[in-house]
Amino acid sequence: QSSVSTELLALFVVVAVVAGAVKGMIGFGYALITTPIFASVIDPTLAVVVLAIPPWMLNMFQVGETDTGLAFVREEWLLLVLAVFGTVVGVTFLSQFRTGPIVPFLIGVVVFGYVLFQVVQNFVTVEEAHHPVALSVAGVLEGFLLAVANLGPLLPAYFHTFERDVERYIGGLSMVLGTIFTVRIVQMAVFTDLLTTYRLWLGSVIAVVTVVGLLLGTYLRRLEIDEAKFNWFVVGLLFLISLNIFRKTVPTLFL
Repeated sequence: QSSVSTELLALFVVVAVVAGAVKGMIGFGYALITTPIFASVIDPTLAVVVLAIPPWMLNMFQVGETDTGLAFVREEWLLLVLAVFGTVVGVTFLSQFRTGPIVPFLIGVVVFGYVLFQVVQNFVTVEEAHHPVALSVAGVLEGFLLAVANLGPLLPAYFHTFERDVERYIGGLSMVLGTIFTVRIVQMAVFTDLLTTYRLWLGSVIAVVTVVGLLLGTYLRRLEIDEAKFNWFVVGLLFLISLNIFRKTVPTLFL
């Protein structure tokens, strides 16, 4: 569907609140939950475009909260440049391939890859390190995947695996993601017909109710819910979502 009925809007509000609560509890999972669910009931391109607004808001907030973004820009300016390049390419790709099963299939691949990462990291020990070339590649792919599928766990996975500096991770990553989402929104609004006034309104509504979920998740986290068990619940849910996406897209693409 290219537009959203009242019933679907109500569903999106509930999903956004739940996903916001998950992010408030464990610090991740918002786009990983909302994007595949939205893409399963409306046009996947519409879902990707609309869901560019809430993450932009969340990352801008974290940039201001951590106050580490400018220092990160001075250290990793090349990463930002490459991430912007990947974003521009990704938005162009999305505008050309907005129909068909390729976009939801990419969403499924990214979600499934994240599930594998969560499972494997429990059995592999990696030395803390800094790899500029690997970081640059991750930056380009992060920008592309966020533009095409609204999902980009690659760069967070790199920081989590190799550079385990929490302040650098939160502030720096928020700066990179905030830049990517800003470029996405401007490019979609000015240089393509992807971000219409209606889609901007819908994304803004979802962004506002996401704040409610964040506050709820923060409250639940303070009740000391078992974070590890809840994390595995989220990973299991994402695994089922990715399998459902593959069930719908693989026969069309490959069979």
